[in-house]
Amino acid sequence: MSVSNTTHFTNPSTFILLGIPGLEAAHALISIPFCTMYAIAILGNFTILLIVKRETSLHGPMYYFLCMLAVTDLVLSTSILPKMLSIFWLNSREINFSACLIQLYFIHCFSVTESGIFVAMAFDRYVAICHPLRHFTILRNSVVAKIGLAVVLRGGMLVLPFLLLARQWPYCRTNIIPHSYCEHMVMVKLACADIRISSYYGLFVLFFVTSVDVFFIAMSYIQILRAIFSLPTKDARIKTLGTCSSHLGVILAFYIPVLFSLLTHRFGHNVPLHFHILMANVYLLVPPMLNPIIYGVRTKEIQDRFLHLFTHKGI
Repeated sequence: MSVSNTTHFTNPSTFILLGIPGLEAAHALISIPFCTMYAIAILGNFTILLIVKRETSLHGPMYYFLCMLAVTDLVLSTSILPKMLSIFWLNSREINFSACLIQLYFIHCFSVTESGIFVAMAFDRYVAICHPLRHFTILRNSVVAKIGLAVVLRGGMLVLPFLLLARQWPYCRTNIIPHSYCEHMVMVKLACADIRISSYYGLFVLFFVTSVDVFFIAMSYIQILRAIFSLPTKDARIKTLGTCSSHLGVILAFYIPVLFSLLTHRFGHNVPLHFHILMANVYLLVPPMLNPIIYGVRTKEIQDRFLHLFTHKGI
């Protein structure tokens, strides 16, 4: 072990990311599915953005929120994958202290932002199904822009204390981070100080964001289901329910891995470290990959525009 890793210091210039401790020999193999997921996420989300931009008929609240989700997914996956691949492929483990803090901020900020976008999308589905005649009156472009700004500001403000607290702690034990990216609590645990305020605030953000957002999503869908089952025909009920299935699919793809990873990380002390880290990577890579696929498969308008786009190019 190098001298820099054992010397006591308070202001490290760099941290050392270990990747996935215990699975170093398999880093090259693990990088294959991770790189594949990232490539699909990049291609799928850019395709969504391109289709919505080109097709004026898709310039509506649902697709604006879908574009916000695509941008958020691109930022989330890009925040971790390039550095992770440099660890796996090039053994480039060093990361500048400031870069580590920026990565920490982007990961947590845009995770909170993505959760807020799901609430906005659930509200859009509620208005579209329960108040269809007033959909475009309620969700005007200016209102959609304000909702998007509020969601981003909420994520930025809630996560800002993570950055400020992590920056002030003295790191006098080690500069080795047993992770593949700069996750908040993994980094803070390296500090030689009383970090309870960071731990408690992290738990507060986790449970506040998750409970509030899931509550509003659940309330929206309770009203949506009541409206659906009051429709006169079975075909109408199935068709309307189908418009919500893609949204429910991306919600489950996001919240289940997030909650499982974060709760096992904090409370699953008997779970192997490499499993913690694999799950922490999965919850940041799988939703960005699945979201455009789910919307592409389940949303007929996007399917039609996708086929038209590439058929037209081929012609």
